[in-house]
Amino acid sequence: MTRTRYRFCESFFPHFITCTVVAWLPAFSNPRFAKVILDSLTFLHRSRDIDIIAYVLLENHMHAVVVGPELGKRIGEFKSFTARQIIDGMKEHGFETMLNELKFFKNRHKIDQQYQLWQEGSHPKVIQHEDVMEQKIDYIHMNPVKRGFVDDPSHWRYSSARDYAGVQGLVPVCKEWW
Repeated sequence: MTRTRYRFCESFFPHFITCTVVAWLPAFSNPRFAKVILDSLTFLHRSRDIDIIAYVLLENHMHAVVVGPELGKRIGEFKSFTARQIIDGMKEHGFETMLNELKFFKNRHKIDQQYQLWQEGSHPKVIQHEDVMEQKIDYIHMNPVKRGFVDDPSHWRYSSARDYAGVQGLVPVCKEWW
């Protein structure tokens, strides 16, 4: 029996995903750790054939629309790699308070690790229609606006809204999705 009702479809349909830090801790408010996420998204695109259609990274979670082969496996690798890099970076740079919180909020059944960065799962939702795709992209791009961080989605540095506004963003984005 699976722990979640959300599953990746082994098709080549795009998926809307959400990856959230345990207890919604602000792990990505430090640009060093945000860069780990952005570099890893770029790696997924360049080395794992995953197209990033849209994304936004906020201080404690990330939304994206992605498509590609073995998507569930690739997102799992992404979360594992980024967690290791960020936790190691926190240890190296003395982020003791955040590390203590990542330890405190770690799921109790995860006995093989000291810390947990990501909540389990990424809640993948398959996108099969253009109107749904447009709604998800709009939701992603408006996230920092709704949170009150910016007035214009293209002003949020860690988002593909810049690409959709004609400005090169920080991660390669595939805007031809249908």
